Amino acid sequence: MARRGCACDNRPVTPHVGWRPLEVPDPAQGATIPVHVLYPTATPSSPVTFGPYSVELARDAAIAGAGLPVVAISHGQTGTPWSHRGLAAHLARAGFAVVLVEHPGDSRRDPGLAGTAANLANRPRHVRLALDAAFADAAIGPTLAPGRAAVIGHSIGGYTALACAGGHPVALPNQAADGVARPVPVEPDPRVVAAALLAPALPWLMAPGALADVHARVYARAGALDEVAPPYVIERILGGLPSTTPRDYQVVPGCGHFGFQSPFPPALAQPGFAPAHDPPGFDRVAYQAQLAAELTAFLAAALAG
Repeated sequence: MARRGCACDNRPVTPHVGWRPLEVPDPAQGATIPVHVLYPTATPSSPVTFGPYSVELARDAAIAGAGLPVVAISHGQTGTPWSHRGLAAHLARAGFAVVLVEHPGDSRRDPGLAGTAANLANRPRHVRLALDAAFADAAIGPTLAPGRAAVIGHSIGGYTALACAGGHPVALPNQAADGVARPVPVEPDPRVVAAALLAPALPWLMAPGALADVHARVYARAGALDEVAPPYVIERILGGLPSTTPRDYQVVPGCGHFGFQSPFPPALAQPGFAPAHDPPGFDRVAYQAQLAAELTAFLAAALAG
């Protein structure tokens, strides 16, 4: 079915962003996954706050268009999906359905499993269950393009995206009580045909053959000044992708680890809160606009057909 309001087909973007919150059970973890689906709508929006973040949204508004391509976003360690609110809103206005996943056990509100092997297994499952819920939702599901999805991930969210796409992770020795590295049980999601990796943290995918089964298109950006996920580490690990896997990899000049997130509200932009700050001379606002345009084009091509 044709899509309306998608920047990739030269039609006007939809001016507003619809929002449908979902509570998705994860029986394996015994937790509930907070999921927010953003999508194009012609219904006027108004500010909605999520802690310190404010987003212009229209709750449960009528969806503009049909056959919307689906994109999930996986946030970084102990983070929040709203740190990517600008990108998510841009994609929704451009005609995508954006599935924002808040990872229980590894979020700002619930950080208890951060750094554990259990978290490595949980995160890809969270994304799969969130996609299941979006496709099955009575209000949203019928408007989505079936059977295909992309995953955008920042930092450990980049690991999450590759694990969803067929990566075979191994927990590091310091994540096991006996100090022995072990494979992490992860079920790949065959719907994931594209993975967009933003400053990806990937040490769990460095073993030989860890990426041999990843055939999704890969978009990857590293920050030239990133000390958390340095470009040389990312490049070495992504070298394990099959030679036939399409990839678009670039190093962003002047960018640190957090320049891939939306600018933070003033209440959080305090000295000492590293995610709100960039290396001197880096313009996060300008780069966010460039990143959104690049990802819109990449995702439209990857999810077409």
